[in-house]
Amino acid sequence: MNAVSTLVEYLKENNSKLADEIVDQIIHKFGFDVPKEDIDQAKQMYGEFLEFLADSIDCKEGSVPEELSNWSKQNGQAAASRGGKISSILIRYPDTRMVFSDFMLDLGVKFDLNTKEVVMLLKRVNHMLDISLNETVFAYERSYDEFIKNAQAEINELASPIVPLHEGIAVLPLIGSIDIDRARHLLDKVVPKIANQHVECLILDFSGIGNIDTNIARHIFMIYDVLRLLGIRIIFTGIRPDLAQHVVGEGINFTSFEVYANVKQAIESI
Repeated sequence: MNAVSTLVEYLKENNSKLADEIVDQIIHKFGFDVPKEDIDQAKQMYGEFLEFLADSIDCKEGSVPEELSNWSKQNGQAAASRGGKISSILIRYPDTRMVFSDFMLDLGVKFDLNTKEVVMLLKRVNHMLDISLNETVFAYERSYDEFIKNAQAEINELASPIVPLHEGIAVLPLIGSIDIDRARHLLDKVVPKIANQHVECLILDFSGIGNIDTNIARHIFMIYDVLRLLGIRIIFTGIRPDLAQHVVGEGINFTSFEVYANVKQAIESI
């Protein structure tokens, strides 16, 4: 058995013990406290990482075990689910890389590896760390983006309530800022609900809106046109003086619509 094969067997048989030593050295280099739970998890993770390293030494250069990619993705997803920041992952890699490099150099001396074998070992470790970091970050971003998407969908639902006022009459208060996604949500999700609730007159109240630009106005006019085609009477209310000035400044024309100062006036007109 050559020196590299002996090293592989050593890594496999002692991965847990070696992982404990590596994590302790890494923690010592950090300039911040790490919770015990994170330390225990790191020791388990690096024990698995050393197993992946042992399996990858005999692999074709540039390849990594599929288990390493899956493991890194799970780490990224777990970090995102805990609500942690991506920086909490990135900040640990430089010290981790240095400790691993020193650790591999010591193993090279211990197992009497030649220069070429030590370089191969260092390249393999750094390549695996790079792949692991990339997969972790990509998985974190995908999970985080999915979380933001779901949260935004919930916010859109909560910020677009259809409030019945009387038989056939309802008000849709527009709250907060309206962007393109919110306008599309109104068109795709809220309009069908209005039709299904047999609303004959809908009051679209702008008193909770901070801003309107031409793109948003275009979507609102589309909502108006769709509802009118469904035979629903539309009344606009709550266009404050500051909002009215902004609307005029943007060149948005509301003069052809039925507009009242507030919901109370709209109800009285009905």
